[in-house]
Amino acid sequence: MQNRITLPNSGWRPRDYQEPLWDAWQKDECKRVIGIWHRRAGKDDVCLHGTAIKAHERVANYWHCLPEYAQARKAIWDAVNVHTGKRRIDEAFPPELRASTNDQEMKIKFKIGSTWQVIGSDRYNSLVGSGVAGVTFSEWALANPSAWAYIRPMVEENGGWAAFITTPRGQNHAYTMLNRGQKRSDWFAQVLDVYQTGAMGKEALKDALEEYIDLYGEDFGTAIFEQEYECSFTAAIMGAFYATELRYVRQEERITDECVALPGLPVHRAWDIGVRDDTSIWWFQVVAGQIRVLDCYSTNSAGIDHYRDIVAAKREEHNWMDGTDWVPHDAKQRQWVLNGGATLMEAMLDYGFKPELVPNVSKLAGISAARETLKRAVFHTRCEKVGLAALEGYRREWDDDKKTFKQHELHDWCSHLADAFRYMSLVWKPEIAVKAVAQKRDPLAGGVQLPPVPDSSRQMKRLAR
Repeated sequence: MQNRITLPNSGWRPRDYQEPLWDAWQKDECKRVIGIWHRRAGKDDVCLHGTAIKAHERVANYWHCLPEYAQARKAIWDAVNVHTGKRRIDEAFPPELRASTNDQEMKIKFKIGSTWQVIGSDRYNSLVGSGVAGVTFSEWALANPSAWAYIRPMVEENGGWAAFITTPRGQNHAYTMLNRGQKRSDWFAQVLDVYQTGAMGKEALKDALEEYIDLYGEDFGTAIFEQEYECSFTAAIMGAFYATELRYVRQEERITDECVALPGLPVHRAWDIGVRDDTSIWWFQVVAGQIRVLDCYSTNSAGIDHYRDIVAAKREEHNWMDGTDWVPHDAKQRQWVLNGGATLMEAMLDYGFKPELVPNVSKLAGISAARETLKRAVFHTRCEKVGLAALEGYRREWDDDKKTFKQHELHDWCSHLADAFRYMSLVWKPEIAVKAVAQKRDPLAGGVQLPPVPDSSRQMKRLAR
């Protein structure tokens, strides 16, 4: 295996099992690379060292994207290689190659003129990508897939490349991308579990499994081990609210291009409107007691005129008849800051929407309604990459100190789309909302009580048979 250039990188070379991906990427045999590799397989190191070479073969800007900007410093910028005691970025990008290092922006400028920067998928709208020739998405299964949709035109305009590295998190956008990549000759797509790489011995694996079981219990501990080391796409995501229901959605093939709106019936929208966070929308139609979920959209830092244009474009593209815009119950009080301080309801009325308030019920009731809705819903495939990925990733936050789930959900890119889906679930069929409210329990002191994560291990094993 030969590289076209050699950099002073302390003798680093890819491991044997890393070479197929490395060669396909470095020799420009493909512009897209996706590696679903097990934990501790060296995913980030491969991409850091590979990007160093790419940045010296072509002067341009390069990004390394983590799911959240806040985690990027710890996971990449300040991370130390325990085997060498050196920072990972110093091994991949030796100081003698650099013209400057901006610690605040986590950005390196090389003497040759290229730049490399760590970014977060939760801030993708703030990126300015002139000259971006390559991007690595680390922990892609946890990242906001909308980030790639936003960055992709920049990369393609410059004839650039993209690498996606991750361990699995259910059958979400990373799984969909893997399947697509495996069917295309211009992609390199690979799954490597710990048994294929031989990167860890039997005793180390046994210790890892036992540690997970000690931390999370036998069911979840085993599921995490299967996910992290065996690259299982069917292992239950720890703390996921809708894992079982979504498993049935996929098994029963209720994600299809045949899920279309019937002419003459309204297509409604359910909104979660963020003032500083994402605004998310689901489009749906009710036909003979069944809900058809037709599309979804989510972005941030935009005014209501942006969403008016998105809604108008989808209406024209699909010839949809406008229905009701279901909005959160606090829309009468909250203000849309980007639109002169008008309340959400006022702003929507001014722009021709038809807002109605979702019933003011507990989050527990809404989640129960969402579970009931998922038992009946049919989805268009447009919803899979972002919307269903968000529902699969919507989960309770883990308290690592107390070794238990917190009483609130993890607030990330998934939660906005999940909130909008919850609102939709409360309005499309009255008996579902009534049933959900009937299940309401008193909240715990200090916070809203969320439903327990279902122990779905037995159900999962039954479904897998």
